[in-house]
Amino acid sequence: MALSYKARRRWSLVVLLLGLPAYIIMAVWLMSFFEERPSTLVEVLIYLGLGVLWAFPLKAIFKGVGQADPDQRD
Repeated sequence: MALSYKARRRWSLVVLLLGLPAYIIMAVWLMSFFEERPSTLVEVLIYLGLGVLWAFPLKAIFKGVGQADPDQRD
């Protein structure tokens, strides 16, 4: 079942306002499990990987949200 344009806009807002901060907190929490702090380069690569990883499952929600409503009539 495909989401309507309005539903995708609403869900994208929920994801950005609630889900993304929760994901950032979880990423920092996961990094705290290292015994020693990894080198700066490794730490940056881990954060970059985690920063991109969240977007792949949610790609369908964000697709076309910045465009004009295709169902709206002029």
